[in-house]
Amino acid sequence: MADATKANQDVVEHSSMLEGAYGGIPGERYVPFVAPEKSVVEFTARALVIGALLSVLFGVANTYLGLKVGLTVSASIPAAVLATGLYKIFFRSGNILERNIVQTVASSGESIAGGIIFTIPALLLWGMDISVLTVVIVSALGGLIGILFFVPLRRYLTVEEHGSLIYPEGMACAEVLVSGEKGGAGAGLVFTGIAVGGLYKLFSGGFLAWNESPEWKLPFLSNGLIGVNALPSLLGVGFIVGYDVGKFMLAGGLVAWMLVIPLISYFGQGLANPIFPSTVPIAEMDAWSIWSKYVRYIGAGAVAAGGFISLARSAPTIIRSFRAAMSGLAQTKGAAGQKRTEQDLSMAVVIGGTLLVALLIVFLPQVPGGIIGALLVLFFGFFFAAVSSRITGIVGVSNNPVSGMTIATLLVVSAIVKGLGWSPETGMVVAITLGSIVCVAIAVAGATAQNGKTTFILGGTPKFVQIGQYVGVLACAYFIGAIIVMLHGAYTMGSADLPAPQATLMSMVTKGVITGTLPWEFVIMGLIVGIAIYAMGLPVLPFALGFYLPLHLSMGILVGGVVRILIEKGLGANELKDKVERGVLISSGLIAGDALVGIVIAFFAYIEYNIAFLKGTALAANNWFALIMFLLVAWFTYWYTNRQDVRKDIKV
Repeated sequence: MADATKANQDVVEHSSMLEGAYGGIPGERYVPFVAPEKSVVEFTARALVIGALLSVLFGVANTYLGLKVGLTVSASIPAAVLATGLYKIFFRSGNILERNIVQTVASSGESIAGGIIFTIPALLLWGMDISVLTVVIVSALGGLIGILFFVPLRRYLTVEEHGSLIYPEGMACAEVLVSGEKGGAGAGLVFTGIAVGGLYKLFSGGFLAWNESPEWKLPFLSNGLIGVNALPSLLGVGFIVGYDVGKFMLAGGLVAWMLVIPLISYFGQGLANPIFPSTVPIAEMDAWSIWSKYVRYIGAGAVAAGGFISLARSAPTIIRSFRAAMSGLAQTKGAAGQKRTEQDLSMAVVIGGTLLVALLIVFLPQVPGGIIGALLVLFFGFFFAAVSSRITGIVGVSNNPVSGMTIATLLVVSAIVKGLGWSPETGMVVAITLGSIVCVAIAVAGATAQNGKTTFILGGTPKFVQIGQYVGVLACAYFIGAIIVMLHGAYTMGSADLPAPQATLMSMVTKGVITGTLPWEFVIMGLIVGIAIYAMGLPVLPFALGFYLPLHLSMGILVGGVVRILIEKGLGANELKDKVERGVLISSGLIAGDALVGIVIAFFAYIEYNIAFLKGTALAANNWFALIMFLLVAWFTYWYTNRQDVRKDIKV
């Protein structure tokens, strides 16, 4: 490869995003940031290595966060910021297209984490074992078809639909990378957040200097309890998702923990016999036990209702998306005479890769299902990958209804598996494994489409981005599998320390269809709650998640939302955009720092090495001290985001 420094000279200089980047002209007439006739070195070894490292970073962070909270956060924008900062600090060379490869590879970590943690941990919840190899194989197969199924649609979705499909996060990444060409700042914010979040986690979760989950009993309610998960990661999530999501989650949590649990406790005091699915009488249960045995199932029904409602509301878009995707497939052009910016992976690679996935599903022992399983994966994978690629262009990756599409897949696959007469245990393993491949494909297809849009705007080569996306998939798959196994060994999947909410929901759906042992009364109650919330015109999923998750989580997320509201107050549009972007970058760092140090702490717990040096002190046992420390992090986020000289201090 030629020296990347020389390639820098081939990049056309611009002061901002080009005219027509957001539409207003046909995609065929749009001239990207780097002109198609320019020969630019973009696919370099260092871009792949840096991207792979960031893919692992955001992949393991989202794995930890998702198993704790049930949410993942976008990695693309922080990755674009870090790519710009790292190149300017360490290389003083490279170009915008090379940095685009970095953020593309890095974004795979978030996608694989989301696809895996929604499904595979269900096996652990059922008392089965999983191997890291299984996670790697599922990630590799799902990631491959997610990328390959997007390739024939790329030109239609990104070029012909230019201006109609915005791909909001993809455009944000393009803005960040273009800004970086003129000396943009931001990497220092991420690193500062990582340092603060990591240091806090080390003292709270490692040394046990204070309680991470302070809680207080409410004497005026039967089993009344209120608390907060005092974690920087939740603060960061709350800032990113905003106050509105936080308040609806809190509302769901308050209904569950200050209405439903006290009611169950109050009316169950005189019952001598346990009520299914609990094996002990209600009178002997505390708030956490009632939540685990009863309220969680109601919450699961509410979450499922939210997923189905989201899917139903998206049905017209899904149908139009699939029809448009098929139209785009029919319009795919040949490779002859293509410009650099029009070069995709060849159709021979697409067809060959698809057949390879089918054969591996048939013959690999880690992927049960045989020929029927292969056909189900290819059918649902192609349909939902096409849908995901288009919906991402409308609502972005963060709002892509992956869980709803996965539930729909699991319902059909579980029914087919049951109809084939397989044993319940075998059927559950088959359904979850096949569903996990489809889930990964859905998530990766959305990310690939987002990166395809960024590449179109910047003038990159599509096939390099598609290859880079898969490099990121392979880079992080092993580490995500290892983290899941290690966290389960340290805390046990499904426990209060590792609730795995999305995987729990998928396990309930799959097991309920195949074995019929689900306490359907409680699930149906939750479905009715979700429908009622929707009938009132309120967002179902945030409320349902708050109902389904411990109240402590919702309280922590709300604090981050409040910080964002305080920062936004009284700001003009330009200043608001600037400060919110800074806050998002700090929050991304808080999440990454908390998660990474949390994984280190879990490793010590896994090998049974005690690092709790400050456990047992007076402050460690004081719940109010824990709350104060958490609020200090919230204050720091507010103060550091508002610093007038922050750009000067962190400019790279």
